[in-house]
Amino acid sequence: MKRLQWPSWMPVDPYVLLLLGTVGLAALLPARDTAADVASGASTAAIAFLFFLYGARLSTREALDGLRHWRLHTTVLVCTFVVFPLLGLAARGLVPVFLTHPLYQGLLFLTLVPSTIQSSIAFTSIARGNVPAAICAGSFSSLAGIVVTPLLAAALLGSGGGGFSADSLVEIVLQLLVPFAAGQVLRRWIGGFVTRHKKVLGLVDRGSILLVVYTAFSEGVVQGIWHQVSPVRLGALLVVEAVLLSVMLALTWYGAKALRFGREDRIAIQFAGSKKSLASGLPMASVLFGAHASLAVLPLMLFHQMQLMVCAVIAKRRARDPLEASSREAATERASATA
Repeated sequence: MKRLQWPSWMPVDPYVLLLLGTVGLAALLPARDTAADVASGASTAAIAFLFFLYGARLSTREALDGLRHWRLHTTVLVCTFVVFPLLGLAARGLVPVFLTHPLYQGLLFLTLVPSTIQSSIAFTSIARGNVPAAICAGSFSSLAGIVVTPLLAAALLGSGGGGFSADSLVEIVLQLLVPFAAGQVLRRWIGGFVTRHKKVLGLVDRGSILLVVYTAFSEGVVQGIWHQVSPVRLGALLVVEAVLLSVMLALTWYGAKALRFGREDRIAIQFAGSKKSLASGLPMASVLFGAHASLAVLPLMLFHQMQLMVCAVIAKRRARDPLEASSREAATERASATA
């Protein structure tokens, strides 16, 4: 029997459908009382394990080598933690005509979240870009976001952020940074195992995110906050996020060209600098927003699904582009310098 595969013509990633199915499950069968406590504890442990795997996968040597490409990483960090938040602040003018204040708070929070790791690497690889740069850029962004995102949330969201405090920062560091550091320390002994079983552990990655999504949206259903969002408001939010993603994709691509980056580097910058991490954003939102986390992460979930679909199309088109001679020369020089 032939192995079943997802049809290439289908525009929706199967994982996106799983996310939507998880939201539907939370709407029909939300976790309550003791089950909610169990789900919350399990999701916290799952995210900690997820970042432990991040630490175990990232080679310390790769990270140090990546520092040599500081212009690229600085560009990605500026896009993630400066340009994105500025666009989020500009969207304040859409309240209350297009967005309600809670939805705007969620939209602004989404602009403060760090970049992704796995999808940035995957799309950069498909598009024949600078994969090592994408690995380092995504990892650096995630690590910086553990501290930068809560601080930006405290400064820009204020009381709407759910009561940011030093305890919130400590909780986020314990849940994300400490497991990552533990993975780095133990990488010497478990790095080979993680590399050999990366496909299986990739399922653990995605399963962890699904668990966190179910927990957050279950709490929202129990709290009854979904009655605050009308289909018209959701449609307006989707339009706003489509514009936001389009602007960032254009800025990262043409801005990188203006900064004289080569083709491979521009691809890494575009995919790492235009996306937001659901894995990092969900646990941070649960700490910063508390009982209102489900409504706060709704814009992030929608944006996450949108970026996957759009970037998948872009990556496939970039893969068909003729490889420029200058890009090949730059890749050769970069390989020689690393050797």
